[in-house]
Amino acid sequence: MDATTADSPAPFAIRTTGLGIRFRRNRRGRRSFKDLLAGRRRRTRPGEFWALRDVSIEVRPGEAIGVVGRNGQGKSTLLKLVAGVMIADEGTVEITGGVAPLIEITGGFVDDLTVRDNVYLTAGLHGMTNAQIDAKFDEIIEFADIGDFLDTPYKHLSSGMKVRIAFAVISQLEEPIMLVDEVLAVGDKAFREKCYRRIDELLAGGRTLFFVSHNERDLRRFCTRGLYLDKGALVLDGPIDEVLARYNAEHGAE
Repeated sequence: MDATTADSPAPFAIRTTGLGIRFRRNRRGRRSFKDLLAGRRRRTRPGEFWALRDVSIEVRPGEAIGVVGRNGQGKSTLLKLVAGVMIADEGTVEITGGVAPLIEITGGFVDDLTVRDNVYLTAGLHGMTNAQIDAKFDEIIEFADIGDFLDTPYKHLSSGMKVRIAFAVISQLEEPIMLVDEVLAVGDKAFREKCYRRIDELLAGGRTLFFVSHNERDLRRFCTRGLYLDKGALVLDGPIDEVLARYNAEHGAE
């Protein structure tokens, strides 16, 4: 749901109210249309669990938010709900403007297409015109340092090269909100530093950052505010140092 108005900007970049989503533990289980429409009126059935429940947050434009928690506590699920790639079972998500999702960023690329074709396809799917891609193409390829492989099928790239080209494309989107999920954990040190500088530039330009990472140094570098999720619930919303201190006190520094 886009909350932007022409006359006055919304006071938030992201707002969730009572957000919740449930999953089945048994993959063979299937949910019917009736289940999807039932929302909060239907009780949780055996074999289901709430990945997130009753999460309400408001993120102001230009804020940098770090999402903290153990594996499987709902961090990536929250980002996917904000990105619109998952649909909540209850509650609402509102965003102001568009989203640049650095979430499972290699997922939208087509193996049999060349690097060149994938750049145009992926950027186009995210709303860039051919003219805009033409203008950014050299910069994308230079950032990814992949010029020798432009006409190579994507499936022949190494995993590190795939991440480089994907980050290079998505980070060129001019959307006001960035969703970043652990992508900086992949790749060599030199490329990570390049990514850090790019994120610093985007934040300096007023972008809003929603950032999931297990790297405490990265969280402190980019974020001023933190959200601590545990068992699908929002345990603490506060300054990033306080959130990390609470997390470390309960689960130990990683």
